Amino acid sequence: MLEEASEIIGMQVYTPEGIYLGNVDNLVMDMDDCIVNGIFLRETHPLLVEGSRSINIPYRWIQAIGDVVILKYFPKRVAMAREEITEF
Repeated sequence: MLEEASEIIGMQVYTPEGIYLGNVDNLVMDMDDCIVNGIFLRETHPLLVEGSRSINIPYRWIQAIGDVVILKYFPKRVAMAREEITEF
């Protein structure tokens, strides 16, 4: 059982399918209400996140936290949005 939210930092994060996504690097918090809004992952799995970029996982996507973090939702692949090219 977690006694402090900061204990989540460093935990491994897995998708609902059991695929390792990355480790929790930091928490995303609403400091006014002292609520954790999400977890921040750095160096993510390259097959799940384009370029192994850092991502923020909304707290509502988390299924369970114990020895690891298990997500109840994660998209099949996270890709960076492409900017539209405007021709003149």
